[in-house]
Amino acid sequence: MSDNTIGVGIVGGSLGAGWANRAHVPALRALGDRYRITAVSTTKEESARAAAREWGVPHHFADAAELAAHPDVDLVVVTVKVPAHDVLVRAAVEAGKHVYCEWPLARNTEEATRLRDLAADADVRHAVGLQARFAPPIRRARELIAEGYVGEVDSVTVNSSLAKGAGGRTPVHNAYTYDSSSGAGILEVAGGHTLDALEFILGELSEISARTAVRHGDVVVNETGRHLVVTSPDHFQAHARFASGALASVHLAAAKASRPRVRIEISGSRGDLAIESIAGELSGYGVQISPLRLRGTDRVGGDWRILSTSEGEGLPGQALHVAEFYRRLAEHIDGGHPDIPDFAAAVRTHRVLDAARASAASGTTRPI
Repeated sequence: MSDNTIGVGIVGGSLGAGWANRAHVPALRALGDRYRITAVSTTKEESARAAAREWGVPHHFADAAELAAHPDVDLVVVTVKVPAHDVLVRAAVEAGKHVYCEWPLARNTEEATRLRDLAADADVRHAVGLQARFAPPIRRARELIAEGYVGEVDSVTVNSSLAKGAGGRTPVHNAYTYDSSSGAGILEVAGGHTLDALEFILGELSEISARTAVRHGDVVVNETGRHLVVTSPDHFQAHARFASGALASVHLAAAKASRPRVRIEISGSRGDLAIESIAGELSGYGVQISPLRLRGTDRVGGDWRILSTSEGEGLPGQALHVAEFYRRLAEHIDGGHPDIPDFAAAVRTHRVLDAARASAASGTTRPI
């Protein structure tokens, strides 16, 4: 591609409810000439051809390795189910291409660590889709805390009610996530995004005490009527401590049909902040997707005011935070950008989740 345009190959081009179709394609198109989608691949020739036709993309493949090897592709974007991430990321890195992989990076920390090491040895940029970091309210909260807006942070309380599985039903594209071996349940996906956002805002966690539960053990697949036996937790609760000494309380609950929401309250010695989802159909999709606003007060008893929002720009909600990620990623590809969550950041979040699982299994507080 030209010096100023990054050629993008998307692995996982399913139309309709596909995540690339809902988020990545609108985000990339919103950035004008900075990116150009040059190739798409799926596991079937027909669906790859259909996506290429729909998106106006010149090249389509039924083999992701062929996509990664094509000279018009500078950046490979992996947007398929988590169990396939390992082989697809490897193909991209081995082809010498930059790679952006959706979160979770891998099914487990061991796989993620091997991918981190492989990418570190290659002369490529690598990024993982922890896009909550790029929500303007998240970034503004981080800045304000660093500036001392709330004084010393004492505690953080998170409540995230997720629409996934509401009414005991799920679309077929989500069915695999109800199996705990998929690496894509609410602990891994919503938990990973949430805990990474907290560490981005407030610094690293040092210990965690967690509980998980399956409260809705039977889910029906909309398109087929098949009943799934649920083995992946639909509730996650944790008490944790940051390295700074501040405390955190986190509750993620799936299958919430009424008023799904995200709320992160940050309590300081002088003032407070609250990151909240904005009411609407996406408000139950976790901190990484839900449009957000930041409210705050810089003194005890002071008036609350809106400090930042992630609405606007004419993009569908799923693409809002992803578009901002791509803006920063272009800078990273050009010359390095310290805020990009790379594969090392992904391994860190996988390890936080490992500590949470170990705590839930043992009933003890675990160091991170």
